[in-house]
Amino acid sequence: MWNEYNDNPEKVYSNILKRAKTQLPEHSTETDRFIIPKVDSQIEGNRTFFRNFKELQTLIARPESHFLKFFTNEIGTSGSVEGSRAIFQGKHIRTQVQKLFERYINDYVICPECRKPDTRFITQNRIEMLKCDACGATAGIRNLS
Repeated sequence: MWNEYNDNPEKVYSNILKRAKTQLPEHSTETDRFIIPKVDSQIEGNRTFFRNFKELQTLIARPESHFLKFFTNEIGTSGSVEGSRAIFQGKHIRTQVQKLFERYINDYVICPECRKPDTRFITQNRIEMLKCDACGATAGIRNLS
């Protein structure tokens, strides 16, 4: 077998390249396919209603409990999910909630290596990690205490 390839190094390279390409994960070459959506929040009395909470949680494919815990920790108040919306105690302006949502996206959705949103949570050795399906990278994530 070695002798047949000695005569044609281009054939050896071509075969190795084909084999390597079959082992790469499929991914898109588009860079602007994920646009961070807008938060729909409203203040009523002494509570803030995050009206499209469930829709955004489904869009980014993250556990509801993790998504809610992030917001309650960052806002520093209690919150609950009622139907498709989340309710937080206190008055929190829309821009504040939007900035928190964008920070959640950057910390827990976007891959730190390739900057694509094709990620999911995995657990390795009891440590929660962010695994990218586009580039294959794995990164540790900040624990929500």
